[in-house]
Parts: sequence; C-alpha cells; structure tokens
Amino acid sequence: MNNTENKTEIIEYKTSGTCCKMMQLAICDGIIQEAEFMGGCQGNLQGIKQLLKGMHIDEVIKRFSGINCGENPTSCPDQLALCLTQYKAKKEQSAVKN
Repeated sequence: MNNTENKTEIIEYKTSGTCCKMMQLAICDGIIQEAEFMGGCQGNLQGIKQLLKGMHIDEVIKRFSGINCGENPTSCPDQLALCLTQYKAKKEQSAVKN
C-alpha cells in the first residue's frame, strides 16, 4: 500500500479472535481507499476489500459492527469496525487537542 498523497493515512490493526491476524487500511478524508488483510478466508476478505473501496468509515462501522463468525463473538467485519472506531476516536481526540 502506497501513501502517495499527504492526506492519505495508512493504519494497521492487529485483530483479536479471528483468522485474519492483521488489517491495513488506506484512508483519505474518512473514505477507505484500499484495504489489505493478512490471514483469514481469502474469498470473503477479497469481497469485503472490494466493497470497502470508496466507502466512508462511518458507514463501515454502522454496517459491520457486531457481526459474529459462527459461535465466535467477533468476526473480520466486526474487527474492521472496531479498528475504524478506534481510528475515529483518535482523530477526534487529536482534533480536540489541536
């Protein structure tokens, strides 16, 4: 993933409780530009990756929060929502400090 524009932020998130172990997202002005997943169900994650492109992080959080994987209390989409929730909270906290 390349950070070709100054406004694009690359974030990495280590997941918990899923087959996918790491997520990497490129975000510009709250819009997901690109996503990469390390580990997990490749077919499903490739589909999620395509759906995410161009989507606003608030919409991803709204749609993906609380999704379970079988008996597991979380899932790759849920972990993605947690990642973006934490990212958003850090951005808001940073804006308040500045």
